[in-house]
Amino acid sequence: MNYDIIIIGAGPGGIFAAYELMQHNPNLKVAVFEAGHALNKRHCPIDGDKIKTCIGCKSCSIMSGFGGAGAFSDGKYNITNDFGGTLYEYIGKKQAMDLMHYVDEINMRYGGNGCKLYTTAGTKFKALCIQNDLHLLDASVRHLGTDINYVVLENLYAELKDKVTFFFDAPVDAVKVIPGGYEVTVKDSAYSCQKCIVSVGRSGSKWMEKVCKELHIPTNSNRVDLGVRVELPATVFAHLTDELYESKIVYRTKQYGDKVRTFCMNPKGAVVNENTNGIITVNGHSYEDPALQTDNTNFALLVSKHFSEPFKDSNGYGESIARLSNMLGGGVIVQRFGDLIRGRRSTPSRMEDAFITPTLQATPGDLSLVLPKRILDGIIEMIYALDKVAPGTANDDTLLYGVEVKFYNMEVEVNEHLECCYPGLYIIGDGSGITHSLSHASASGIHVARAIAQS
Repeated sequence: MNYDIIIIGAGPGGIFAAYELMQHNPNLKVAVFEAGHALNKRHCPIDGDKIKTCIGCKSCSIMSGFGGAGAFSDGKYNITNDFGGTLYEYIGKKQAMDLMHYVDEINMRYGGNGCKLYTTAGTKFKALCIQNDLHLLDASVRHLGTDINYVVLENLYAELKDKVTFFFDAPVDAVKVIPGGYEVTVKDSAYSCQKCIVSVGRSGSKWMEKVCKELHIPTNSNRVDLGVRVELPATVFAHLTDELYESKIVYRTKQYGDKVRTFCMNPKGAVVNENTNGIITVNGHSYEDPALQTDNTNFALLVSKHFSEPFKDSNGYGESIARLSNMLGGGVIVQRFGDLIRGRRSTPSRMEDAFITPTLQATPGDLSLVLPKRILDGIIEMIYALDKVAPGTANDDTLLYGVEVKFYNMEVEVNEHLECCYPGLYIIGDGSGITHSLSHASASGIHVARAIAQS
């Protein structure tokens, strides 16, 4: 065998798996294959001046590379079982929480010391939300910020680079079962290992589906989250974000009974593009350094769609809606809330007339031509509900960027060690369909590393 263990994907799951393996046995021969660039070579060409919109790089530096899609997120590590995945269903609630706290300790040790830990425990906003038919989920959140998150990743890479062999710009084409282990094919080369950890993230969902189909690994249908990213003046949500930083709020619509939730709140942050398999969607970042902060806060409003038989391609459904947005707007569409509820498209002149400066250059347009009516109705209802706890949310000039899509891999059938039907083949992180957050993905990597160390 070339290696004892091969890890596919250098996102949070892969990084923390490699880190923990080295803690238990530094003599192990471990290789990590990553489709994207090394951390110091990850640069998005959008500068807001010469290049203002996504140009479709072959490897998106926002989505791929060391650190995964989380490298340029705003570095929020939510320590909770209430959202972020179902890891606790496999390993137990206490162990899941213990692992997330352990991940937090590592982040603090490698550069995050001093970043504030926020919590919803004992907050008065829980009662305020319930009084307005909203539900604030329990969580502690460590906010590193995009800047400090990058520092932590730099330090973790420095810790690992002489102990683990990293292959960057090395997308894995196939995984094969061979006598005594596995073979990983990268371009024209093949590498073998005794055990293999697959941690390809959300952006690797299509690749993961292909591997599961080729190896006949059982999977279960998952969901897709569809919605918009809301941007408004930071003062509107300041009373919430100053105390909680991120508030995960869920609302059940009166019209359809669908659940709409806030996601990835970025106080004084910026709205950004994402490129997933050639589709341009929207996301948000925020920074710990006050010099890098903006006057706006942004967050997603998402509706989860679960599909029943015979339909199975939830990601394909989300992609088709995102492609429609790209077709109409040439990328991301932005619309004023006031224009949306009046049934008219936003125009450049209406955008210039608004009392808010967008942090992302997007095409003014009409989101009602893109999002299904049921989803858009739910988002509008949620905005009016949020306006009761954060007055100003439903202002005419509140900006809605679309579309935001969270793709989830079909949930792979694994055991309590996150091992699939093949002994020694582990599926972790967001690519497994089990985790949906930085903290859960990182915890899954630690869990598998310990399982291997004890085997």
